[in-house]
Amino acid sequence: MASFSFGAGNARKLRRIPLYLAGRLVTAIVPRSRDEWVFGCAVGIADGALALHRVADAHGEKTTWLVADEAQAREAERLGIRYVFRDSLRGFWRTARARVIVVTHGFGDAQRYAEHGALLVQLWHGIPLKRIGLDSPETTRAPVLPRLLQPVLAHLYRRATRRIAVLPAASHLVRGRLESAFGLSDASVPVTGEPRVDVLSTGTPAERRERARTALSTVLRMPLGHRRIVLYAPTWRDGAADPAVPTIAEWNGIRDLLDAHDAMLLVRSHPLGAGEYRAPGESDRIRLLGSDLVADVTPLLPGLDVLVTDYSSLAFDAALVPLPVVFFAPDLEAYKARRGLYGTYADVAGERFGRTWDETLSLLAEVLTEPTDAIEASGRRSAAVHAHRDGRNAERVYRVIRSRLASPGRTDSR
Repeated sequence: MASFSFGAGNARKLRRIPLYLAGRLVTAIVPRSRDEWVFGCAVGIADGALALHRVADAHGEKTTWLVADEAQAREAERLGIRYVFRDSLRGFWRTARARVIVVTHGFGDAQRYAEHGALLVQLWHGIPLKRIGLDSPETTRAPVLPRLLQPVLAHLYRRATRRIAVLPAASHLVRGRLESAFGLSDASVPVTGEPRVDVLSTGTPAERRERARTALSTVLRMPLGHRRIVLYAPTWRDGAADPAVPTIAEWNGIRDLLDAHDAMLLVRSHPLGAGEYRAPGESDRIRLLGSDLVADVTPLLPGLDVLVTDYSSLAFDAALVPLPVVFFAPDLEAYKARRGLYGTYADVAGERFGRTWDETLSLLAEVLTEPTDAIEASGRRSAAVHAHRDGRNAERVYRVIRSRLASPGRTDSR
């Protein structure tokens, strides 16, 4: 599995400084168009970028998707989306000419050397529970000589994030976190809701569940029937190995629980994480659901019965279903010390969460037997962090962008 760390990533950024300077020179000379929008997303043709693209396209905007590889190009063709390869000369030119650039993870979602001067929309990819950006020391961790390089990296990061014109927030609570993490003012962080979760509020609950179960059945290439589905989704640990990878004895315990409750466990380790989650032996009750199979798991949440996670923003996405969540934090103290959390873990997870697989399986058995309390807790999380639950977040973000294009410096988040 691919691994990534902030230290290694920051080392690459430092080596790319001459390329950034060259790109800055080109964008100072090349005029930007009045009507071109480009979209990029680290996980593919998905996430909030796809939701916003659909709205922009419906309003007649001239849009282009910046694909990273052939697989993304095939998906763009399947969806009828105009595209160019991000790292090609055409990708550089389209980005350099674009009036609006939309990303979901980082500036590298688009052509990072050609972004200066455009209206930059950073949709982000989840409500943060773990500290991000300037709020976490991990973001500016230096590969060598940390005392010398960390202030330099923090300065470069802050200068880069100041270019963000629009960063949608799910609520006023989340707005404060994003403003702090990216060093932005209220004007740049409108409370519109996240486009990426519109799919969780569109249609009736029954329609959403049927749609998600059908998609899951297609991905897994098997009928689901009435079998209950549990998703285990641990978060990224900044390049370190995941301490929650089960032992053989723990895998056996997981299988026993799944057999007892006629359930299936889908394991979605973070695409940037390190760890090995292949269960020993053959079992149709434990399947991997990696990003190679599903770029964005959010639309599948209504088809699940329980989510098991640690510090992932999926817990907040699941709240919109609402989906019961079991929290499993085997390295809570170490994670808080290295990465940091917004608030306390109990604010989100409550007082009962697992620190071992045995504890987590016990909690999971309770939820599979009687989910009412866990569903109610999930609903309370939704009320705390989601100001909008009408499936129109992407429309609101689109209106903000059009408002900014018409009157730079003004934001309308109605």
